[in-house]
Amino acid sequence: MSAKISQLGGAPLLEVKNLETAFDIDGTYYNAVDGVSFKVKPRQIVGVVGESGCGKSVMSLSIMKLLPKGIGKINAGEIIFDGINIEKLNENEVNKIRGKDISMIFQEPMTSLNPVFTIGYQIQEVLFNHQKIDKKEARLKSIALLNSVGISRPEKIVDEYPHQLSGGMRQRVMIAMAIACQPKLLIADEPTTALDVTVQAQILELLKEIQEVNDMSVILITHDLGVVAEMCDEVIVMYAGRIVERTDVETLFYNPQHPYTTLLLGAIPKMEDESERLSTISGIVPSLTNMKKNGCRFANRCPMAMPECHTVTPKLADTGGGHDVACLLFETSRPKEGVANR
Repeated sequence: MSAKISQLGGAPLLEVKNLETAFDIDGTYYNAVDGVSFKVKPRQIVGVVGESGCGKSVMSLSIMKLLPKGIGKINAGEIIFDGINIEKLNENEVNKIRGKDISMIFQEPMTSLNPVFTIGYQIQEVLFNHQKIDKKEARLKSIALLNSVGISRPEKIVDEYPHQLSGGMRQRVMIAMAIACQPKLLIADEPTTALDVTVQAQILELLKEIQEVNDMSVILITHDLGVVAEMCDEVIVMYAGRIVERTDVETLFYNPQHPYTTLLLGAIPKMEDESERLSTISGIVPSLTNMKKNGCRFANRCPMAMPECHTVTPKLADTGGGHDVACLLFETSRPKEGVANR
């Protein structure tokens, strides 16, 4: 385990226990998040990775209690934030925490920002909800926040509308809104999606700087393992609504154990690779209505699947040194050699 993680002590800031989040499809609820448990320590950056449809964003919306009403619901589990069970709070009580103690950056700033209100109005709305300040003070603080996230001419930008800004600037505005009340936990849901490579690097550098200055914990949801390597202390790998591997970032890259993680890492293009085709993972993530209740959900795509993988559900268990893996290869006497480097 990396030295950095070992220095992150104390009680967890966030603890998710056996979370099950379901969506209504034609009158039947199907779990998009199925028995997920993890912890986030103070000042820790936890990356959540996996293909589209694996439940990453649904998990974050569950923590924020922003699931679409009448369609999505939390079926089971607990979400303990700073000693408080968020799931037991009513809407007014959640509103006092949401935006103040827990904030979220959404993956598409153009649809997250209201097109008919100015940038300043939208930042000030966050401040008014959680702080007792007047309009003049809120405007000055909005300008200071825009300046803190690297936006030039903040005195002018504060009066402009989202469509007048570039994608990178809109994402910086979203970050300014998210940190306006100096939250303890920031959830960043694919914060660099649809941004060019240079802007991506700037946004990630900004997030890292803000996290260090404000001593925040961060849940970073991404499909980009390069971002994970650059930013995170710990990594959670999800597949089809479940966690399949969880460990510190160094161990994940140097000793991946779940076949799915190994294949994800193998799909990363390498400069020295002269092959004409990129490595891919055959098959697709199962839809909500096709999720298997028993067995490993990756079995149909796994090159190392055994017959029992289709009927026995693997449990997420420590394979040593805090490295948790949900794979029958580690629940039997079968040799582990070759799994990490396949």
